[in-house]
Amino acid sequence: MSEGADVGRLSAREREILRDIILMHILSAEPISSRSVAKQGRHGLSAATIRNIMADLEELGYLRQPHTSAGRVPTGAGYHLFVESLMGSRTVPARVRRYIDEHLRGAPDDADGLISVTSHLLSELSQQVGIVVTPAMGDTVLRAIEFVPLSGSRVLVVVVAETGFVDNKVIDTEQQLPREDLVRISNYLTENFAGKTLREIRDRLVAMMAEERAQVDQILGTTLALAKRSLDQVAEREVLVDGTSMILGQPELSDVVRVRRLIETFTDKARLVQMLNACVQSEGVRVVIGEDSDLTSELDFSLVATRYGVGERHLGTLGIFGPSRMEYQRVIPLVHYLGKALSEVLSASSAGDLGENGPPCA
Repeated sequence: MSEGADVGRLSAREREILRDIILMHILSAEPISSRSVAKQGRHGLSAATIRNIMADLEELGYLRQPHTSAGRVPTGAGYHLFVESLMGSRTVPARVRRYIDEHLRGAPDDADGLISVTSHLLSELSQQVGIVVTPAMGDTVLRAIEFVPLSGSRVLVVVVAETGFVDNKVIDTEQQLPREDLVRISNYLTENFAGKTLREIRDRLVAMMAEERAQVDQILGTTLALAKRSLDQVAEREVLVDGTSMILGQPELSDVVRVRRLIETFTDKARLVQMLNACVQSEGVRVVIGEDSDLTSELDFSLVATRYGVGERHLGTLGIFGPSRMEYQRVIPLVHYLGKALSEVLSASSAGDLGENGPPCA
């Protein structure tokens, strides 16, 4: 049965009590008793009546009782119902929007610096863990490529994507190439391949190297071979994690075993990227709670995440990760706004007109 159908079966009183229990638990991190709800005096009901309603909500799967004598806490289904039907619309306060815009405007010119600022903003403004998955360089569109001679036959390759992301690597050309040749090669590749993704460029280079004319023209052959080596094993997706220390004091991490699990989750970056990508496969903000995925179930945490990109092109994912009792009414609009603001900055950078304007205010 869908959550929408379930909420239709709840009376207004049941919805209000469920909402109050969730909000109280978010603040206290403790099981909520019927007596605590009754003391609020909002419902005009006795503790016994509220206890019966809580039992009904537990039977429907929205609450659970951790211990026989304890109060109740929300389940994943309860949180999902809260997010979709009980939370109400929330917006990012104007002062927070201004704060975000100022920091993105003041971020380093390079896209990598911008991503670092974004992950910090996610963590700072939510007091949870901020996560940003960077683009896979192979899927980014080339703006320019430059070859810089180092000592001996070593060459520094600088690949700049349209969005400003930069990938650097050092390769050994086996023979020393004059600076003039490297400049000529850089110009040839930039002029002929700018606007294509790095994967498309590499595939085209492989095809050109197989053509007979590439064997005849020595300079072209050198160019293609050097370019192919430069684009082999371009950087894959990275993940920036900011604010882990902020949640170590949360009650949910009071035992060593859970702390160890948290550290292991963030240590295996490749697995973390894979799980994040599995969680967020569509547009909009996705809320993943507890048993919804392997990423959140191990710690009984939640992930609120969204995509960012340029135009229709998806570049990466950003989000907030923390205990399931996070303040969804504040976190969800925050993630949405930061995803939109980052996309706008990268789009402006891609168009070459970021200048002094920075991201537009919502």
